[in-house]
Amino acid sequence: MEHFLALVSKPDNVPILAMLFLIPYFMWLAYKQARQTDRAGVPSDAALNDKVYVWPYLCRNEFVCAIIIMLVLGVWSIMIDAPLEEPSDPAKTPNPSKAPWYFLALQEMLVYFDPWIAGVVLPGFIIAGLIAIPYIDINPKGKGYYTIKERPFALAVFSFGFIILWIVLMIVGTFLRGPGWNIFMPWQYWDPHKIVPLTNVNLSYLFGIRDDTTANFFGFAVVAGYFALGPIFYFWKYKTSRFLQELGLVRYVIVSFLFLSMVALPIKMILRLALNIKYVWVSPWFNI
Repeated sequence: MEHFLALVSKPDNVPILAMLFLIPYFMWLAYKQARQTDRAGVPSDAALNDKVYVWPYLCRNEFVCAIIIMLVLGVWSIMIDAPLEEPSDPAKTPNPSKAPWYFLALQEMLVYFDPWIAGVVLPGFIIAGLIAIPYIDINPKGKGYYTIKERPFALAVFSFGFIILWIVLMIVGTFLRGPGWNIFMPWQYWDPHKIVPLTNVNLSYLFGIRDDTTANFFGFAVVAGYFALGPIFYFWKYKTSRFLQELGLVRYVIVSFLFLSMVALPIKMILRLALNIKYVWVSPWFNI
């Protein structure tokens, strides 16, 4: 536990330690205000059109917040030494070699995916999804105020993606990944000589498939069948769901594809940690 306390108190990890308290608090505050709004009912047009002038109200608040942040950063820089190290030495490589804390989630994804997926495709999907939100969001309700009742799906997706798929991965990469990028519990000593034998297999191996061509088609069928769940659900519920009819096929396909891509990350993590499955689809050109 002493090693864990020393890890927590490192200057590099101070921002993440602060996030452990700040993010739950602000999430609780946001959902608290959303529940209060839902209990009071949908705001009237007059309430939604009620305006607060930028000057002096917003500018004054921003000025006060800027002063507080400057004071916090000043005290922080005085009380905690900068985490500077000696010049790089090719004969002395840090173990583990970690990215900055704000990139640790991406580094953790590299355990479960190839670099081109974890470092390019998945972050690209995040940016594309954020850009697509104004074009695929057809719900006029719940805009401009806190609410859970009017936007349950949007809140659930955001909370899952931000907290589980980003913050949790960042915390795991910071506090649980030790030498050799092995997982160490907080009470365990980071042994740099620890060797963990991993028998990584592809999904096709579990089904007795050894031929490369057959494994390629098998992986394609699994991935295509997984992403086909979205269109199947659409045509199954289209006649009985007014929401799907208003959303339309094109927007639904985009939403379902981005959602299934996001859910694929924890699925691949579970397969890797529980069954040591390295790849689901193995092809001569790429691996997933």
